[in-house]
Amino acid sequence: MNNPHGIPVLETTLSAAPLAPRYAALGAPYHQPVATTPLTQPRLLHHNSALAHDLGIDADAMQSPALLATLAGNSPWPGYASHASVYAGHQFGTYVSQLGDGRALMIAELGTQDGRRLELQLKGAGATPYSRGADGRAVLRSSIREYLCSEAMHALGVPSTRCLSLIGAADLVFRETTETAAVVCRVSPSFVRFGHFEFFYHRGMHQHLAPLADHVIDEHFPHLHAHERPDRYAAWLGEVIERTAHLMAHWQTLGFCHGVMNTDNFSILGLTIDYGPFGFMDAFRQHHICNHSDGEGRYAYSAQPEIGQWNCSRLLQATLPLLSGSPEQAVEIAQEIHARYAPAYSQAALRRWADKLGLIEVRADDANLLNELLTILHRGRSDFTRSFRHLSRVRTDVNAPAHGVREEITDIAAFDAWITRYRTRLIAEQNTNDTARAMRMNRVNPKYILRNHLAQAAIEQAQQGDMAELGRLVNLLAHPYDEQPDNEHYAAEPPADQRHLEVSCSS
Repeated sequence: MNNPHGIPVLETTLSAAPLAPRYAALGAPYHQPVATTPLTQPRLLHHNSALAHDLGIDADAMQSPALLATLAGNSPWPGYASHASVYAGHQFGTYVSQLGDGRALMIAELGTQDGRRLELQLKGAGATPYSRGADGRAVLRSSIREYLCSEAMHALGVPSTRCLSLIGAADLVFRETTETAAVVCRVSPSFVRFGHFEFFYHRGMHQHLAPLADHVIDEHFPHLHAHERPDRYAAWLGEVIERTAHLMAHWQTLGFCHGVMNTDNFSILGLTIDYGPFGFMDAFRQHHICNHSDGEGRYAYSAQPEIGQWNCSRLLQATLPLLSGSPEQAVEIAQEIHARYAPAYSQAALRRWADKLGLIEVRADDANLLNELLTILHRGRSDFTRSFRHLSRVRTDVNAPAHGVREEITDIAAFDAWITRYRTRLIAEQNTNDTARAMRMNRVNPKYILRNHLAQAAIEQAQQGDMAELGRLVNLLAHPYDEQPDNEHYAAEPPADQRHLEVSCSS
């Protein structure tokens, strides 16, 4: 069926018919209806068939002109009015009183085949009241990076938003240069951020905090019985703080850097959200900065756990009115909740690092063993991912050479001394089945990550109209822990002239 303007309209016979809106039902002032801005000659560049299947969208529907029009922002999802939400946030440590969905619009709330509920959001679908004078568009370059990385993170086991589709168009967008527009359909259980609560707190609109918190608890923390537990807000915030700590531990142990860790980019569900400037480290540097706009290194790799904790303190400040009618008691409760972050991070990080080292138990001196290895990697700028992947080839036999990982190291004397201590540690817990240990280690130490130079190659080819490399990367990164012998070259270090690619906030 076509509308009067000739744009195909999505049929409601899809099994992915929208559910009764819940976030949308909050209404003003949490969000406001905004129509998407159509693209010129949109084309489907890639789609996530597995996620589409989960949403009840079959292959034929995914290729239909009607769904293309909807995912491009050229026609609405039947029965759902697109809208943009308002929030605030601390950006590089400075509070900004109003941000919001400046180029993102929620277009549907759908159910999955296993009973979950997901929200669909178009990024790059046009200006909103929160665009702050910008055009509301996204460019192909950054859209490809988000499309690839959100799915790569999902395959790595990291909590993350996901992407259903990547749409390209002929429309021109000016950033540092003139580029073409694109739209990604982002999918998440929720897009609520820390900054949503900051907006209402700092504006003195405290009466709007509880309805938003109750929505989040009812939808995503139902075990807390939002309207029955008097301590539900404290219990909920405690879980948010611990989820955030666990996410930081996951990032650190994969060498992932999120270049814009502002509070408006922190998910209330502990998901990785907003893939702007980001990067997986190649050469390991404790103070690695992935965003060249971050001149002071506020969001450097080594700073991420502390920034996660600081962001949690901002969330707790913004929810003080929910914790108690007494300001003093609210602060006391918030401090107790905040104190849960450090042990949650420490325990999660130590467990993940131990798994990467192939250790079944976590013992008192393991942190020193790990830090010695990281110091050796840092000193030689050794490749983070390759070094840990090759570590599984180390044998407890003192006469067996440490092939693979030793070739990544420059300070051989220090490494050989470390290997001796490492073998002693493995033997101490009777962890001498090298084959079983290697299998465990290879399930947590990926072989393939989205390196910047790989993403750049896919982007450059896509800008010329060739999507083949994009498709190859999608398939590769869906199985990051597998050997994939035919794709061995994707696990290599970047060529010398591509080892220092930088990304910025421009997208």
